[in-house]
Parts: sequence; structure tokens; C-alpha cells
Amino acid sequence: MIRLLLVDDQTMFCQGLASLLSLEEDLSIVGQGSNGNEALALAKQLQPDVILMDVRMPVCDGVVATRQIHQRYPWIRILVLTTFDEDEYIWQSLQAGALGYLLKSTPSGQLAAAIRTLYQGYSQLGPTIAPKAFSQINPSTNKQNYEFLLSERELEVLRLLGQGKNNREIASELHLTEGTIKNHITRILSQLRVRDRTQAALWAQQNGVV
Repeated sequence: MIRLLLVDDQTMFCQGLASLLSLEEDLSIVGQGSNGNEALALAKQLQPDVILMDVRMPVCDGVVATRQIHQRYPWIRILVLTTFDEDEYIWQSLQAGALGYLLKSTPSGQLAAAIRTLYQGYSQLGPTIAPKAFSQINPSTNKQNYEFLLSERELEVLRLLGQGKNNREIASELHLTEGTIKNHITRILSQLRVRDRTQAALWAQQNGVV
């Protein structure tokens, strides 16, 4: 069972979303909050698996709350669910530690599938969101020079990372230890100048490595 915390200042939307998601047999709504401060308190109290976080809220917005929760409880997956698709919100949310970004217009079935994907540790971006995120990721590093930055083995790791595979799956496919994969990923992040594996995966997709 995937335990969900919903955070949105629009009470009617939050209640409706809770009703829809509760119809899914593997999803359980454990709490609801209306601003970032409540999100932080409920995250500490309830320890949900996934948080659905709005961006613009009173008292404390979703970006600030996402950053604080990610720093304190990095194992909690955060999916931004909002009406705003501005580049700034998208980039700030991903920088703060959100693993996904979807619009509220996303059908409930697709949203449920996205939650399951996030729960497994994979990123999830809406179809109109992904290009905006790609455009912000290290534009100075492009197709023409990435092959000079990374070794052949690192490119293999990056390709599998871009396919959404975790360290264990990459290690198994390349017949290496997980420790070796972690070392490769550390160097990949450094060479591409990206913050984490989610950004590296996005970069790989943007630059045709996958």
C-alpha cells in the first residue's frame, strides 16, 4: 500500500482528489494539508511514501516545503501537482528535490500511475513539462561534447540511468557491483554539472543518450 499525503490550499480540489485516488486499491490517503508548514508537520508525523504538493499556497509555498522535506526526509517522494507550468516553478521544484511535476488537469488514472512510478524512485514529468525541464538543464553541455566528457562505460551507465533503471538494475545489466555504479554516477553528475540522478536522466533523454 502506497501512503499518500495531499497538500493543497484548495479544499474542494483536495477532497475530490482524495476521493478519486482512494478508489485505487494500492493507494491510501493518510493525511491532507493546506500549506507548506502543514506539509512539513504532517510529513514528520505521518511519514508518507509520496506527497502530492501544490506550488502556490499561503503561509509557506510548495517549493520551500519541498526543499525542507527533501532535506529532512529524503526517502519521501514528492510529486508537484499544480495548475502552473511556468519554467521557474518547474525548475525550482526539481531543484528543491521534487521527483515529479504534473498539472492538475492530468486524468486520475494517469496520476495514479505516476504515483506508482514515483514510489519506485523514478521521475515523472507531464508531457508539456518535460521540454521545459530539459531546456533548463545545463544548456552549455550539448551533444557535440558529452562524448568527450564521459568514458564509454559512463555513457553506458548514463544510458541506463536515462531509462529509469536503479543502481541494482544497472549493476546487473553491466555485470558490475553497485558500489562501482555509484562511483560512475558520482563522476557523471560532476562532469555534466547536474545535481542528482533525476537531472542526469533528464539530460540523457534530452541529448539523445537513451
